[in-house]
Amino acid sequence: MAPTLDLIGLVSGDLPRSLAFYRRLGLDIPADADTAPHVEITLPGGLRLAWDTAEVIRSFDPDWKPGQGGGASLAFRCADPAEVDRLYAELVAEGYQGHLPPWDAEWGQRYAVVLDPDGNGVDLFARQPKTPD
Repeated sequence: MAPTLDLIGLVSGDLPRSLAFYRRLGLDIPADADTAPHVEITLPGGLRLAWDTAEVIRSFDPDWKPGQGGGASLAFRCADPAEVDRLYAELVAEGYQGHLPPWDAEWGQRYAVVLDPDGNGVDLFARQPKTPD
């Protein structure tokens, strides 16, 4: 049997702030999760998404250090290109760091990237409507 991707884990330096960011993107994360050192939710389709504090990771891997560079990236599909623009602008106005402002990508999507509170890239995208030739 081949392994099955079951969980995506993120390490957070400020768990309540990270959870607030992902709630803002529409994930259903219980309010009482803000005080837990480990939080996980099950997404539609069964994939789990988890957040841990650095202390939790170091409890079983004492030499763990945050990664350098790319890190994790999550992508959120938006309803349409206007939602990509609106959501990016709202998140930046709320104090989250914009990384790549919305643009029309050559692969046929409206695309933007914001950073979560721990510096992970979060892509916002929507398919571009087809234009008649």
